[in-house]
Amino acid sequence: MSILGAAAVPHPPIILPEVGRGEEEKISATTTAYKEIARRIVELAPETIIITSPHSIMYADYFHISPGEAATGNMMQFRAPQVALAINYDTDFARKLSTDSMASGVPAGMLGERNPTLDHGTMIPLRFLQLAGLDFNRVKFLRIGLSGMPAATHYKFGQIISRVSEELGRRTFFIASGDLSHKLKSDGPYGFAEEGPQFDSQVMENLGGADFLKLLTMNDKLCSRAAECGLRSFQIMAGALDKKSVRAEKLSYEGTFGVGYGIVWFDVGGEDSKRNFAYQLVKFKKYEADKRKANEDAYVRLARYSLETFVKTHEPADVPDDLPAELTERRAGAFVSLHKDGNLRGCIGTIMATQKNLAEEILENAISACSRDPRFSPVTIDELDDIEYSVDVLGDPERIFDIKDLDVKRYGVIVENGGRRGLLLPDLEGVDTVEEQIAIAKRKAGIRPDEKVALWRFEVIRHH
Repeated sequence: MSILGAAAVPHPPIILPEVGRGEEEKISATTTAYKEIARRIVELAPETIIITSPHSIMYADYFHISPGEAATGNMMQFRAPQVALAINYDTDFARKLSTDSMASGVPAGMLGERNPTLDHGTMIPLRFLQLAGLDFNRVKFLRIGLSGMPAATHYKFGQIISRVSEELGRRTFFIASGDLSHKLKSDGPYGFAEEGPQFDSQVMENLGGADFLKLLTMNDKLCSRAAECGLRSFQIMAGALDKKSVRAEKLSYEGTFGVGYGIVWFDVGGEDSKRNFAYQLVKFKKYEADKRKANEDAYVRLARYSLETFVKTHEPADVPDDLPAELTERRAGAFVSLHKDGNLRGCIGTIMATQKNLAEEILENAISACSRDPRFSPVTIDELDDIEYSVDVLGDPERIFDIKDLDVKRYGVIVENGGRRGLLLPDLEGVDTVEEQIAIAKRKAGIRPDEKVALWRFEVIRHH
């Protein structure tokens, strides 16, 4: 059997009366929808229930499938130890999923178990299933953590889950556990960001319309600033529904406590070859890459030319003949930064000019960014279409003696103590204060937080 159905659900501990102690009444729509979801799942009589949870064991480059025959958990962390559950794992499913995933190039398996106890992202949907009358002795489970890998990899993992279910002949239901934005209200536990409500609106629209391409291509900065929780859980679920006829039903959405709680049910029908979102994602990424290339200025185009030439031939590129004079007649320090799927993929640069002109500075630093940044493995040919570039051309450093002369958006900072020197560019994602800027620059230089430093500031012209 294939996937019987699926649901995207939140996991607020406060929804349980034993935890909320009356506060759960403020999210009664979520409670009502959750009960309906649980009732429908019990009615479907699945043999195996898969739960993906952001609070299970998570690795940057690996999907963790909980090992062993069984697991237990309780809500002691939330002052409700009386809410306790025990489940049995589908060990055959777990083994085959591990083997098939690795064979398909998706790192997944049962290694690296740090805590076998059920997390609250798993416990909340289990509790509603228990209250709905699910016989835990007749149903087996799979608990799966998320990863730091791209959306396409999460989707592919979901496709493999579906295939394993079919090959084992399992009646399988998929629960994607995940809250939405954590930044919906200024008086909420995580504060407010304007991206929070935007993220929730887009996710609920994408899930409610079963538009999985939009779900896979949401803006990375928007997702990060919204402090999202469950997007990758939903992306695995979407992969499990690949090429299937799907009818989505939005049952509820609430943001009462400053965190988004959405519940969406997915009825699954027969095959639908038009819903091949893995293929559509490849086409979309190619279109976006071509559009970026068409809009690149001479600085970014030069960085791309250098990097791609080096990755393909292992030889440095020659300086092109058609460059503007500002690149061939000026000397300056420059940084080349690479991003992939919204994440940094490499960044190397020079504070002062080291080459005879800016063009050669960019050519050399692009090679360094893709192959010599110790934080990352070298960029491969397969990644070239996914790389986004920015080139920062540095102005002359200016010595300053007071942090009041810094502006985290306008100026980069250089810190120095003895022979140790660290630099941080201006206007970086997640760096909001001068104090943070200096602290990060110190860490990069191996300077302790309590050590005094000499300070320089510099301006940049950013090309991207």
